[in-house]
Amino acid sequence: MTLLALGINHKTAPVSLRERVTFSPDTLDQALTSLLAQPMVQGGVVLSTCNRTELYLSVEEQENLQEQLIHWLCDYHNLNEAELRASIYWHRNNDAVSHLMRVASGLDSMILGEPQILGQVKKAFADSHAGHASASELERMFQKSFSVAKRVRTETDIGASAVSVAFAACTLARQIFESLSGVTVLLVGAGETIELVARHLREHRVKNMIIANRTRERAQQLADEVGAEVIGLADIDTRLKDADIVISSTASPLPIIGKGMVERAMKARRNQPVLLVDIAVPRDVEPEVGNVANAYLYGVDDLQAIIQHNMDQRKAAAVQAESIVEQETGEFMSWLRAQSASETIRDYRNQAETVRDELSAKALAALQQGADAGEILEDLARKLTNRLIHSPTKALQQAARDGDETRLQMLRDSLGLD
Repeated sequence: MTLLALGINHKTAPVSLRERVTFSPDTLDQALTSLLAQPMVQGGVVLSTCNRTELYLSVEEQENLQEQLIHWLCDYHNLNEAELRASIYWHRNNDAVSHLMRVASGLDSMILGEPQILGQVKKAFADSHAGHASASELERMFQKSFSVAKRVRTETDIGASAVSVAFAACTLARQIFESLSGVTVLLVGAGETIELVARHLREHRVKNMIIANRTRERAQQLADEVGAEVIGLADIDTRLKDADIVISSTASPLPIIGKGMVERAMKARRNQPVLLVDIAVPRDVEPEVGNVANAYLYGVDDLQAIIQHNMDQRKAAAVQAESIVEQETGEFMSWLRAQSASETIRDYRNQAETVRDELSAKALAALQQGADAGEILEDLARKLTNRLIHSPTKALQQAARDGDETRLQMLRDSLGLD
């Protein structure tokens, strides 16, 4: 039995190839049925995301194994084999286990330490496991990887620091306000970045959100999801006074929030502080707003500095995480080798018991026919001894003939001769 991990990812293949190698949820069951029908495959899990498609397999070693699996993958997706070969990677046994642990822990992600991948790996395992028998070693490898990923999250700071603009904006807000649950946040725009910001804020229990957008319909979809109020861009001037935090990200070519607008809002707020985070390029907030008393303006460059600092922290944490993966991989492989030894021990014991049962049955038959009991016992002992030492004796003789002192010593050790 061999554990394999093979696939392509954002490091080895362009998106034009990755999108052709994906397995959609609708076709996953069919693909697994086809994959498990391959004579060498004993169990399999398919992980397919926007950044990677990987097959984790338990297989029987045989000639042309790699060729057969590449052929299956190309045939299933109607791919050119030469194109796939240039991008595919292979990992066996120890390396396959280590690779899965690194993937689950976010060490192999486009964004180092990103947490979403663990959920994707768990879902891939559950989806692949449903309705399909899985080799016990493969199942154990995934369960072990889940626990390793949890340990990495617990014992390192791999996921503690913001490394996306959206998350960095929320982190900045949390650093300035002791609690976000009681503040009012004005989000300007309703694009992908603001969607991420809104979801992060909801996770931090922000109850009062206002979304200002040029198109109300698009903003309303996001507002329904996060429980926010929707206003138009023209309403910002009158509602800015209500906001403790303003986070803006639109595609407007000109600033939406000017110095005069902020000055009017600060007067209405009686100079209670307001945090403005402008993550738009071009900028949504006039730079002069930063000169208004108690208005604290941060731009993209400020956030990028936070992100770079945090990325450096994640890289330092990754060194510790890699050490955890190495240790856990070694422990898993030790378990796997012990399983193999257990099978050998069981086979050896069964063989000895078969010999014992065979000779005992003959001895009992001889006793029932009236043969001398002493002679039967001596004959049983002699034959049992000869049968049990026959194979070890041949192995010792062969090692001696070959001049293989290492093997000879190993045989002596295993027979308890030293």
